[in-house]
Amino acid sequence: MTARIKILFTLAAFLFYVQVSAHEYRDLLQKTTTVQNLKNVLLPMAQWSKIPAYNNRAAWDQLSGKYKNQLIAAGEKQLDYEWRVVKATDYLEYEWTGSRVAMEKPFTSNMNALSALVLAELSEGKGRFINQIVNGVWHACEMSSWVLSAHMAAQKSTRSLPDFSEQIIDLTAGDLGSFFSWTYILLKDEMDKKNPIIAKKLRKNLQDRILDPYMARDDYWWQAVNAKPSTMVNNWNPWCNFNMLTCFLLLEPDKDKQAAAIYKTMVSVDKFINYNHADGACEEGPSYWGHAAGKMYDYLQLLHDATGAKVSIFNQPIIKNMGEYIARSYVGNGWVVNFADASAKGGGNPGLIYRYGKAVNSSDMQHFAAYLARQNKEPEMSEGRDLFRSFENLYYDQALAMVSPSVVEAKYSWYPQTQFCYMNNGAGLFFAAKAGYNAESHNHNDVGTFSLYVDKFPMIIDVGVGTYTRQTFSSERYTIWTMQSNYHNLPMINGKPQSFGAQYKAKNVQFDSVKNTFSLDLSTAYQKEVSVEKWQRNYVLSETKGLTITDQFQLQKAEAPNQLNFMTWGKPDISLAGEVLLEKEGKKLVLVYDKNQFQATIETVTQTDPRLSSVWGKELYRLSLTAKQIIGAGKYIINISKR
Repeated sequence: MTARIKILFTLAAFLFYVQVSAHEYRDLLQKTTTVQNLKNVLLPMAQWSKIPAYNNRAAWDQLSGKYKNQLIAAGEKQLDYEWRVVKATDYLEYEWTGSRVAMEKPFTSNMNALSALVLAELSEGKGRFINQIVNGVWHACEMSSWVLSAHMAAQKSTRSLPDFSEQIIDLTAGDLGSFFSWTYILLKDEMDKKNPIIAKKLRKNLQDRILDPYMARDDYWWQAVNAKPSTMVNNWNPWCNFNMLTCFLLLEPDKDKQAAAIYKTMVSVDKFINYNHADGACEEGPSYWGHAAGKMYDYLQLLHDATGAKVSIFNQPIIKNMGEYIARSYVGNGWVVNFADASAKGGGNPGLIYRYGKAVNSSDMQHFAAYLARQNKEPEMSEGRDLFRSFENLYYDQALAMVSPSVVEAKYSWYPQTQFCYMNNGAGLFFAAKAGYNAESHNHNDVGTFSLYVDKFPMIIDVGVGTYTRQTFSSERYTIWTMQSNYHNLPMINGKPQSFGAQYKAKNVQFDSVKNTFSLDLSTAYQKEVSVEKWQRNYVLSETKGLTITDQFQLQKAEAPNQLNFMTWGKPDISLAGEVLLEKEGKKLVLVYDKNQFQATIETVTQTDPRLSSVWGKELYRLSLTAKQIIGAGKYIINISKR
């Protein structure tokens, strides 16, 4: 599917009118092979793995290269680490207060220490770290589960304390399955020197917690066994399936069982690819790209390697489109286009982006990866418990260093199925907006919202999401202010915000690349009780000046004042009626409105959540333009320009 490339570059004068299209039964992986053929093409580990045996010190010196001392030093910091107990009350805290941190903090601390120790020992090869590795492995095996408290609800008990009679697989259980599979394969002999029961216990844990449950069950939601293409399948799917693929490739000696398990992961990952649109955009935003498309890449690369390229779909256009999304969503100076739960800061993992770009032959991705790599003066090769990515970072580091850095400087990027639109102009403004619907993965009620950047710096912003709690992924999600449309750059119609649900979506979505216009009808993103018949919002980005927002509306009945909201992190100056000055770190915007139509007010939103304050600081602001008259039809025009 080369349609997105054609749309972006060939049909520059065409007027695009596209509704959210149906997802497709592509089943790309299943079409490449059968279970029997897969059994025949799967290679022994020695033929596909880039990772040398522990006792091949020359190969390890070459692999770790200039990062050898860095990896060893990180492990040395953990030589006296005191392994932390995850108490029963830490798990139960999730039920009591909604806190995930109580359980996750000690658990993550242990796993970070253990991963540093393993990489240090593999790099040095002198046995200095084995005692602590043994302690960490033993400690992890003594836990009832490797699943986070927030994910324990998948147990039959639905409680947050692990039930010893049932093993489930979530993101972290899968991660540790993969991590410990590599640890077992690479360090078994060294652990056996201390006591053979250690590796035996680890291997049994991997069988009981990962291999057997995965093959016995089809009811983990992330497997998406009965999912139709339109059924939401998010980053859990490729992430967990990558870990299952790793475990079965490294641990399963029976070739029939191995092939059956790997084919099962292929059927599951096909569900994720089927759900994604052909344009390749990640509806979860750039922060989740590494766990979604990025993990899909890891999965596809490992499968490609393990079959000697006999099972590979890197030539499929959707796979390339899903990769290139990350390069096109980068605004500059560490800022990205963030919708839904994504953060506005980031850019992505340089090594991952490079490898993905190399696999799909994307020069944009490879050069962008080189740009990101150059921004980090002291890069770290370790990816924590994701040993596969750590190994890949080391293996491809020299190749990445040879690529010249650059970022994508496109006049516009248009994702017609996902309905994301980005535009640049000659005045230094970068505009991003979305249409879509209010049941996307990591959804916020944000149909029609936009962000505006000045010289690659965010000014009118998408706030993102705070620290995850029980409420974040529950029926209480939309009681959280960051999820609500009234804290996005959207209208409250008849005094009411948008609603959650797949039926609440944009219609008449159009992008005109000649007129630099993105438009949509927002009326269907609001409940019937809002009594809105039409709310046509047009965004026009002038080639040399600013952004004009035009709202033309028709209400069935007018009951309350309409209100236009704008989120900022520079405090708006509303002292002059009809004009709002926005200033932050030397960047300035002026927003002009009709003073006869609106009354401007400011709400200060104090930030105590570190996930938000680390990006935006201690205060955010909601600028509200509230209509002075309650009317059933009319037009609002807002002009925003650089000052």
